[in-house]
Amino acid sequence: MDRINRFNPNRLRSARLYEGLTLVELATQTGVSKQMISQYENGKSVPGLETLMRIMGVLGFPREYFYLPDNDSVFIGPTFFRSSVTANKLIKDSQIEKLKGLSEGYSMLEAYIDFPKLNLPQINISGLERIDIERYAEETREYWGLGQEPINNVVSLLEKNGIIISALETASNKVDAFSHSQTVNGQERCFIILGNDKKSAVRRQFDAAHELAHLVMHNGSISLDEISKDEYKEMERQADSFAASFLLPRTAFIKDLVYPSKLDFYVELKKKWKVSIGAMIVRAFHLEVISYNQYQYLMRQISTKGWRTKEPLDDVITVPEPTLLRRAVDMLLINNVLKAKDILAKLRLTQSKAETLLNLPKGKLIELENAEEKVVQLNLRTSNYREGT
Repeated sequence: MDRINRFNPNRLRSARLYEGLTLVELATQTGVSKQMISQYENGKSVPGLETLMRIMGVLGFPREYFYLPDNDSVFIGPTFFRSSVTANKLIKDSQIEKLKGLSEGYSMLEAYIDFPKLNLPQINISGLERIDIERYAEETREYWGLGQEPINNVVSLLEKNGIIISALETASNKVDAFSHSQTVNGQERCFIILGNDKKSAVRRQFDAAHELAHLVMHNGSISLDEISKDEYKEMERQADSFAASFLLPRTAFIKDLVYPSKLDFYVELKKKWKVSIGAMIVRAFHLEVISYNQYQYLMRQISTKGWRTKEPLDDVITVPEPTLLRRAVDMLLINNVLKAKDILAKLRLTQSKAETLLNLPKGKLIELENAEEKVVQLNLRTSNYREGT
């Protein structure tokens, strides 16, 4: 990313939204008036160095970030949020800005790393009824050669097929996950951001499969600004239906439903299929293996046992983590292609933000050799040393 010689107002707005702050909140925290910040963001005025330093202190971006150009080579597609009804526009805008930062980070890494190519099935979407969605999930499984076997790690499967995944804290449990497609220099990219707030393997499995559904079924010419809330809710239902069909393929799952009306039996099935008990019961009902009364009875049992918030085995099954970006950074560092400070300089981000966006362990981008130079070296004095004392 090349630096420009003038302050870029769009980068200030981007940084503010990234942190999830309103104009009023940023004004309060910096001591700069709302009107002045608005003028900075609209390019009507440029902050002086002292003012910019105060803004940097609140937003946590280095000075160089505010002098980066806009990325005009990116065509942004629709962004699908798997979120609660209380997730407002500011929360979603914050996640979109983080996704833009992730995209720029990926572009930097892509200059050095040969990532897996995007490998999504090209499915002819002829309808979106439940029976159609079942077929699309089966075609996706067939395209990737998955057969009827359980998918132990959906995150790894998607990364293997060129989907870029990171895991972020997503605003107080209000956004579970979101997906997004974009075109960069004529090449399509697909991103999935998974929430780090809920430490549940089966929740993450389903979220990832849900976002895959959007990329397979809803990507392309859809404009989310032109559809109603009810239409969006229907798209979310369709994505849930795809995820259930993808994770629990009809033939194999029906064969496993030996005792479909017994709640404890689903705990055993959870070990194999890595899908929540609730989702498996819904799937059994949609496959007409259990009746509506049986479905209602099982769901009441789940509520009584408190399993809607935490199920058995949630503390046992390992949460799948994205690894592709982490491995890419490791390759650059281990092979001395770039040092940690070089990566930060190219990203124009602080260590903390870069590690978060690229899903790196905390401290990964600390420049260790610099730290070692600051340590006073001590040597053992041997002249007065006697064995055994």
